[in-house]
Amino acid sequence: MTSVRERLLILFFAVVLDAVMGEPPAAFHPVVGIGRLARGLERRLPVSPPGRALLAGAFLTSVVAGLAGAAGLVGESLLQRLPPVIRLPAQSLLLKPTFAVRELLAASARVRRCLAQGDLPGARAAVRHLVSRDPTALDVPLLAAATIESLAENASDSAIGLWLAYLIGGLPGAAVYRAVNTLDAMVGYRGRYEYLGRSAARLDDLLNLLPSRLTAGLLILGAAVDGADWRGAAVTAWRDHSQTASPNAGWPMSAMAGALGVELEKVGQYRLGQGYRRPTPEDVIRAERLVVRALFLGLLLLVLAAGRSAPLIWMIRRSSP
Repeated sequence: MTSVRERLLILFFAVVLDAVMGEPPAAFHPVVGIGRLARGLERRLPVSPPGRALLAGAFLTSVVAGLAGAAGLVGESLLQRLPPVIRLPAQSLLLKPTFAVRELLAASARVRRCLAQGDLPGARAAVRHLVSRDPTALDVPLLAAATIESLAENASDSAIGLWLAYLIGGLPGAAVYRAVNTLDAMVGYRGRYEYLGRSAARLDDLLNLLPSRLTAGLLILGAAVDGADWRGAAVTAWRDHSQTASPNAGWPMSAMAGALGVELEKVGQYRLGQGYRRPTPEDVIRAERLVVRALFLGLLLLVLAAGRSAPLIWMIRRSSP
């Protein structure tokens, strides 16, 4: 079993790899593979009637998450036989594709540049890589809002939550977390997948209860460090987090709205930070900077927390038969 200290080193190396190299080619990307597996199974499963669809959804979630976790377990087990000088970088290479901070920031920058150039069609096309809503009728403030919301939510889903899952459960834990999150993005919403996607959506909600709230706190802390409105972030997060359909997404998004002093609206569904001004492309830059700051603080916090827990974990292992 990988020690806490080794997991911290592996996580650090994986973050560096993400910052330097970005995403691997799609042909070798495990998350792309998870998506293909899920899509192949989903096409063969019923979406109605409700009872059959619920059972099918539970089967889909169990198979995809189970296979992802098994792959992570096999990879971690095989690497345990290698010396640390090889094992640690190799595990970092396996961990890195499960999160994508650099790509998140790059996708945000593509939307921002199009908005700054007045290229609305380009911005609407670019924002499709960040959100699932139809962007064809979105104006500049709503496109900026969608981008900022995605930055805040993915700081939790694509970074903090994944890092926590890895520190707790190793590569299997990270793989299961990413598989569930991917399934939720594919089928975990109302409409055609109301029942088929319910198992994935509920499990994703459960896995993100802590990360979403932790991310909101980190955004508040990051706002304080960055000279932004941390009090507004705290007040808005507490006041508006329940407006979203998700029990988790509202926490980081409303904290971001308060920190930037902007209103984040998804028409017909929520308005986070109501009463603040509408966002501009410049606010997207501020949001990117705040996410980087919050993730740095989050990584530091995880290192400190895991380091303090290491002696306790060591004693538990020593006392085990």
